[in-house]
Amino acid sequence: MKKLLLSLMLCAAIVGQNMAQSTIFAEEIELPAGFVTDDILMPPSPLSLQVLFVGGVDLVQTTPTYGYEAGVAYAKEWHDFIGITPDETGETMGWVSVNHEMIYQDNRIGDGGGMTVFQVKRDPITGLLNVLEQELEDGRKGHFFNVDFANTVGETGMNCGGIVSVVDGRIWTAEEWFRGDNKSINDGGYSSPSSTSSFPKSPGSATNQGVRDTADWTISSDIEGFDGLTIKKYENFNWMVEIDPRQAKAIRKQYNWGRQGFEGGTVSPDNKTIYLGVDDTPAFWCKFVADTPGDFTKGKTYIYKHDAPEKWLEIDNTDPTKMLNFSAEAVALGGTMYNRVEWVALDPATGLVYWTETGRDAPGSAWGDEEAAGAVHDPYHVQRAIDKGWGTPSSADYRDYYGRVWVYDPVTEYNYVLIEGGPDWDESTSPDEASYFAKHLSNPDGLNVMTIDGQSFLVICEDLNGTSYGRTPAGVTNATCELWLLDLSIENPTVDDLIRISAVPRGAEVTGAIATPDGKSLLVNSQHPRSTNPFPFNHSLTYAIHGFDEVTVNGLQEPNFELGQGLQVYPNPTTRVVYLSETTDIAVYDANGQRLGVFRNTNQVDVSNLAAGIYFLQTAAGEIKKLIVE
Repeated sequence: MKKLLLSLMLCAAIVGQNMAQSTIFAEEIELPAGFVTDDILMPPSPLSLQVLFVGGVDLVQTTPTYGYEAGVAYAKEWHDFIGITPDETGETMGWVSVNHEMIYQDNRIGDGGGMTVFQVKRDPITGLLNVLEQELEDGRKGHFFNVDFANTVGETGMNCGGIVSVVDGRIWTAEEWFRGDNKSINDGGYSSPSSTSSFPKSPGSATNQGVRDTADWTISSDIEGFDGLTIKKYENFNWMVEIDPRQAKAIRKQYNWGRQGFEGGTVSPDNKTIYLGVDDTPAFWCKFVADTPGDFTKGKTYIYKHDAPEKWLEIDNTDPTKMLNFSAEAVALGGTMYNRVEWVALDPATGLVYWTETGRDAPGSAWGDEEAAGAVHDPYHVQRAIDKGWGTPSSADYRDYYGRVWVYDPVTEYNYVLIEGGPDWDESTSPDEASYFAKHLSNPDGLNVMTIDGQSFLVICEDLNGTSYGRTPAGVTNATCELWLLDLSIENPTVDDLIRISAVPRGAEVTGAIATPDGKSLLVNSQHPRSTNPFPFNHSLTYAIHGFDEVTVNGLQEPNFELGQGLQVYPNPTTRVVYLSETTDIAVYDANGQRLGVFRNTNQVDVSNLAAGIYFLQTAAGEIKKLIVE
């Protein structure tokens, strides 16, 4: 049985009896044999679980669409991105936006992809998040609202990742899965709508895929060069799309950021620069810089070329042809290629930009043509190919099973790897469960930065590309994905420094992780789980992990206990954990002499479940110490 170690120390310097450590988690949880779980696994107190929003179960309020009246529909599933827009009045927590990768025809929601928004407020007594009833300007009233794309900017395709501004909570949704013709948006590119395919569609149906209306689309936009332009319908897919979460409607497609298979992005604190992630091989590292802070309709769009004197090369975003064929323009400029750039996150404390390169089993054949046409590889991939004996990154032998997390430094304008996935496993058959790695990072995807106790942590979500080469134990074909924390103060971190904080049900991807504005909770999505899991874990859902305001991560210093002084305890008073100067059996009594519990062969006791007051600790030898719990 594999242990999910949640008692890992953020600081692990032990000198004699003097120990600096974190109290972020006090115990450990176990993943069931078989390396899968049917529900969401959580660490113990002080963290707790709340399911907020269940796809396919909760009802969304819809707008009049395709000639049909406004009404209600079941929310789409395949939850991915989560955005939080703070309520500037302070009366509520704000608005939560959830993407749906599922694509199907719907007369109420609109064809193609989807997105749901709802407003939440924290209960002052329970600490839970309550979904509030709202009435929007368009007359819709309820708890959950479908974002209107069809009547505003045209349908979307596979709403995957997105952007939430660290400045003001503005939201963009990413249209990922790149489309090459009208057939690909109508039936997934298969010979008939009834074809069996992996095209994400309504559960139990293979006949209502995609988007029905494939007529040419005339753009209505406030972006220079695009208003009034008529394009093929499929060309109106694969953009970043800004929405208004307060009114559940789309604002604009960002035609000036280029047409790509977008996944993630982040807004810099200057409210001008936006870094963009593209889920493709090759993927190019891109940015948009606005002329005026907060106005993203005007500015310049760039691709990154690490070996150029000026590392950011402009692509004219007033030229629709260049924006519609953005990747070809990036290749022509000799841009630097990466292997599936997905989510992007910024640490406001340092200004550093983090992004995931999810990896792909055999990328060599996917970017060889672009290399021949002038695009270049990052030196990291070039050296990695040499070290592995694979020649070049464009070799058919080149492999990238696990992916990694990168850092971009806006000051130096260089990208470098923060943490490599793995550990590496050379054989195609994975080790069995009994000898599997204590920790393994497989295909980081979703990414965010969270502040816990004043300290920055990277939140990393997994999306397994496969199960071979050590990505899961041997024989495990429907594994769970894990959610990790990484202390960003650690220099040269490795997988061993990761802290596992959750695991989602079998078949599901963990994604969308984002902290609430008050820092007390982390919202997470469990996407496309196995339908045979127990309810509600057989549906895509959005859940909250509460209690981060009670977590200590800066380290608790245990003193050098003096020898020969009998039982000593620290700290006293305490709020959560008390440390003992010796390892012993210890009983806890209240002020009335009632025994509350016995702890065997230990040198620390978690008392976080006790009410504030006076207690007594008694060792196996009968020695008694008074303890104050605050």
